[in-house]
Amino acid sequence: MPVFVWNGRSGGKELSGEIEAASQDEVIAHLRKQKIIISKIKEKGKGMDMEINIQFGSGIGLRDRVIFTRQFSTMIDAGLPMIQCLDILGTQSENRNMSRIVLKIKDDVEGGSTLSEAMQKHPDVFDKLYCNMVNAGEIGGILDIILQRLADYLEAADKLERKVKGAMVYPAVIVVVAIIAIAGMLIFVIPTFQKMFEGQGAKLPGPTLLVIAMSHFLKTKGWIFLFVIPGTIFALKKFYATDYGQHVIDQLLLKMPLFGPLARKSAIAKFSRTLGTLMSSGVNLLDALEITAKTSGNIIIEDALFASRQSVSEGRTLAEPLSKSGVFPPMVCHMVNVGEETGAVDIMLSKIADFYDSEVETAVEGLLSAMEPLFMVVIGGILGFILIAMYMPIFSLGAIAG
Repeated sequence: MPVFVWNGRSGGKELSGEIEAASQDEVIAHLRKQKIIISKIKEKGKGMDMEINIQFGSGIGLRDRVIFTRQFSTMIDAGLPMIQCLDILGTQSENRNMSRIVLKIKDDVEGGSTLSEAMQKHPDVFDKLYCNMVNAGEIGGILDIILQRLADYLEAADKLERKVKGAMVYPAVIVVVAIIAIAGMLIFVIPTFQKMFEGQGAKLPGPTLLVIAMSHFLKTKGWIFLFVIPGTIFALKKFYATDYGQHVIDQLLLKMPLFGPLARKSAIAKFSRTLGTLMSSGVNLLDALEITAKTSGNIIIEDALFASRQSVSEGRTLAEPLSKSGVFPPMVCHMVNVGEETGAVDIMLSKIADFYDSEVETAVEGLLSAMEPLFMVVIGGILGFILIAMYMPIFSLGAIAG
């Protein structure tokens, strides 16, 4: 029978050896029973002989990481050596950036680095949460299970992100269309009325004079907005880059009418999903809280989680500081408390995440339902004011002529 040479990892230790077996599949099955993550395997005197054709789309975004993780998980679960998986995913990728990064990770792993260490060199693609979970999987010899959890987590995060972004598209489109319509009236329609009124020599009402002044300003100095709008966006970004600005804007986002509840629910869903996934993957609570805080996306949530981490490090419960923060609803704190008492915090956090995912979906639908009539009233009011202001002199002239 042929002899197969293999390299792998189990319990955080590098392992290698030779096995006499009828086939490569038999070797893989034998090593998997021993919870060994295979990095290389070949028949003595021959090279690698496994090939799988897997491709995924361009652009290194959240969706692409979901696909990469799911494919990687499936291949590891099937018993393919890690180096072979990375080589396949890297060489078959249609996106050059992803291909370059995955192949670099493969080279680092071949050079003796762990998978998590290699991924840490690319924080824009594999964040701290991702790397810590992979590290936990390598140490525990359950990388295939951890990658499955990561794929599930990223899929849930991607779904949540698309829901929130979808809620922003409709109001953004309405605002842009309204601005174009109002600007078009002021630039092209109002000057026609102005010439007509000037020919009559009548005294114009205040609202009409205001609309004409707005039209004149937009025609002669409208170019200012080409600098004001980008300048305002740049200033807000600079302000948000400061610690004070981040606190002010993130607090405002959580308290805004209509958008505030959606922002809060999506933040809680992300917190619960992240912390629950980390804890169920074997990451200790203090490290999990730190990672969750840094990936929360909101400084107010981050501060609350760091305060909770400090409290836990002093021997107190997690639910108590979460409750005192005022950021998390009583229901969340109560479920975390029950989870601590029963030793199932990760399960409770998963249930909270599922609940708030559905809450976000409901909030999105409610937001769209509330914004549609609100926009209609506001935009209709502005256009109505312009039209009435323009027809007021006509009514006055008609009365005089009568």
